[in-house]
Amino acid sequence: MRVEQFVVAYQVDQDRIRAMLPEGFTSLRPVMRVNAEIRNHRRLYLELNTPVSGFEKRGWLNLASWSSPELTIDREGASMIFRAEHLEFIFTPTGSLGACPAERDNDGCFYFEGGAMRFVPAEQIGSRKESCDCMFSWKYPLGGAHGISIGGKTLPALPSLPKMTWPKVEPTAENAAMIPCVQVLGQYKVVFER
Repeated sequence: MRVEQFVVAYQVDQDRIRAMLPEGFTSLRPVMRVNAEIRNHRRLYLELNTPVSGFEKRGWLNLASWSSPELTIDREGASMIFRAEHLEFIFTPTGSLGACPAERDNDGCFYFEGGAMRFVPAEQIGSRKESCDCMFSWKYPLGGAHGISIGGKTLPALPSLPKMTWPKVEPTAENAAMIPCVQVLGQYKVVFER
């Protein structure tokens, strides 16, 4: 299957991530990441996740996902605009190529489906990435995170020690979207065969 994947990672308050994590998981970094995919030129898929450690593995905890028909895409020139009921992500490739980011602590992704956890090992992607400019907005009735990239730059997100204990909340897209974006950390497009 041909996959055209658009990725944006943004920094948030790590204490708020900790308040969302299910039992058995620890937050690795103050990051939310969105992976948006166009599969075989037509099927759409998007997921929201955060880096975690749990069950003797390190990787990404999937908080929510959307697919066609609840997820749509529009093309405006070179820009790709992904939309679902409460979100909009705009990616504009810049033409600058590089290697996919190294994720030394990524064993794979944790998914919860029907009350059960499933772990999917990480994909090895050898394709070069293309930097993008990115803008995103979560649109819930009480607001939501929004951000804009800084000229295609990739920035680090270092773990922080706990400073505040937030009330426990469910690990949902809406709760994750309510955590303000501190800054966009990186964004790119990569095309590969799965």
